[in-house]
Amino acid sequence: MSHLTVDRAPAPARRRHSGLILAIILTCQLMLILDATVMNVALPRIQADLGFSPTGLSWVMTAYSLVFGGLLLLGGRAGDLFGRRRMFVMGTAVFTLASLAGGLAGSATLLIAARVLQGVGAAMAGPSTLALVTTTFTEAKARVRALSLFSAMSSGGFAIGLIVGGLLTEWISWRAALFINVPFGLAIVLLAPRFVPEPERRHAHLDLPGAITGTLGVGALVFAFTHAASDGWGNAVTLGALAAGLALLAVFVAIEARTAMPLVPLRLFAERNRSAAYVNFFLGPMAMMSMFFFLTQFMQDIGHFAALATGFAFLPMAALIFTMSRLVPRLLGRYGPKPLAVTGSVLMASGVAWLSLLTPASTYFPALLGPLLLMGLGGGLVFAPLNVIVMATVPAEDAGAAGGVLQTMQQVGSTLGLGILITVFGSATRSSTATGAQLTVDGMTAAFGTAALFAAGTFLVALTFRRVTASARP
Repeated sequence: MSHLTVDRAPAPARRRHSGLILAIILTCQLMLILDATVMNVALPRIQADLGFSPTGLSWVMTAYSLVFGGLLLLGGRAGDLFGRRRMFVMGTAVFTLASLAGGLAGSATLLIAARVLQGVGAAMAGPSTLALVTTTFTEAKARVRALSLFSAMSSGGFAIGLIVGGLLTEWISWRAALFINVPFGLAIVLLAPRFVPEPERRHAHLDLPGAITGTLGVGALVFAFTHAASDGWGNAVTLGALAAGLALLAVFVAIEARTAMPLVPLRLFAERNRSAAYVNFFLGPMAMMSMFFFLTQFMQDIGHFAALATGFAFLPMAALIFTMSRLVPRLLGRYGPKPLAVTGSVLMASGVAWLSLLTPASTYFPALLGPLLLMGLGGGLVFAPLNVIVMATVPAEDAGAAGGVLQTMQQVGSTLGLGILITVFGSATRSSTATGAQLTVDGMTAAFGTAALFAAGTFLVALTFRRVTASARP
């Protein structure tokens, strides 16, 4: 197999601009993650402005996650084959144009279409962000530091989205939450071709059967989980989508095991720690997304927080995640990934379990701040080591695919978790004898209790990590 080297940036130049390169990549990642939550606090105003129905309003959020999650695998392998920087720039351009269109949307239909297009751009650019970090920062210490910052952007971005969404909605308009992507997206599109090096690219064909079955399978599952949140797990459409998704993914695995150039090389799962890390990148977001979704509603509907106050309520958590991202590189070298993942999962599970004790009379301190601090500390310890475990040792030619799988796990996990927890919320409210605010809180605490079980699952998986000897630690 012939290789074509298209990285024209000499190593000294790359080192000199390493800070700018990382800033470009992390800014893109933050934009993509931010858009999963930035519209949350703006939903009531969007509904009033564009005339969404109560059930249709949920598609402002789920249209993005559905397309993003469904196309991630394809986007990851496309970057490996056609050029990661090229996919990174093209995806950012599509995302930026879609953000502009969404901000200008004059109807519910146009806004949903813009959110779908944002998901397409995010799926094109998302896997290449992680792959570019891995292939650009080849020195072990720099790579671990870069991956830790990337993890902070990925996990802290959800909380930052609520803060930014609250600020912009309160001070300007919900449309500003989309317009803000435009200057940053343009800067990335202009700067990336000049400063971000293009890794070695190989001439190969795209695994089209795998691309079709994998993309449709993941998309069907994400749709099933999303649909279940509004129509229940007994709905025929939900069950049909779930069955189709599982069947397509079974066919996908069979194709990947036989094809010479698979969309997702199954060798990515051969290493025990990497496989366990993938599982925890699925379970962790299942627990965390419930916190963002239900706690935002608790603050606004029960605590009567304004949109701006709701956003800033998550600031301590975001600050802790970013603080831990600075400490994790040193901790990894000293202790290895297993102790960090085990400790972090315990803290995260404790924080979610604490939220299951909420009452209508609960105040921000300590009933909300305490859990947020635990989850910020735990999330910072959990997710940064997982990024390093997955990406630090993956072969360069599979970096895009590995990043695509990792982000697919995160996206599908968060969507699945939210679908399950909304179903738990509905069941709890239907069976409760309470009324008013207490009825809503009963549903939320039941959802938080279930989320705590997901978080406990990350602890059990972390226990299976193989210890890394001191000489092999990053």
